[in-house]
Amino acid sequence: QGQLVESGGGLVQPGGSLRLSCAASGIIFSSSIMAWYRQAPGMQREWIATITSGSRTKYADSVKGRFTISRDNAKNTVYLQMNSLKPEDTAVYYCHTNTYRTYWGQGTQVTVSS
Repeated sequence: QGQLVESGGGLVQPGGSLRLSCAASGIIFSSSIMAWYRQAPGMQREWIATITSGSRTKYADSVKGRFTISRDNAKNTVYLQMNSLKPEDTAVYYCHTNTYRTYWGQGTQVTVSS
């Protein structure tokens, strides 16, 4: 059974940075497409970034130029580097894959506030 575990969330001031990590287990990570989503209070979950097995990346317009998705296949981990954070980035951030089976992590809270 696969599992995704996010970490790295927290409270940060506007303009600050955070790096989220998602550790995968029980999946064929190196050939899996990995993605990050987020869900703000009262809002639908939204896709924000994807990385393919070949490390090709794609971003939502709302985070393009500020967030960077990357992966380390040796560590079975996908990262989300978030820079120039804004209050509207406040949300629970989730790691996701559905290349073979669908898995979601439990989420990590990111709060951007002064």
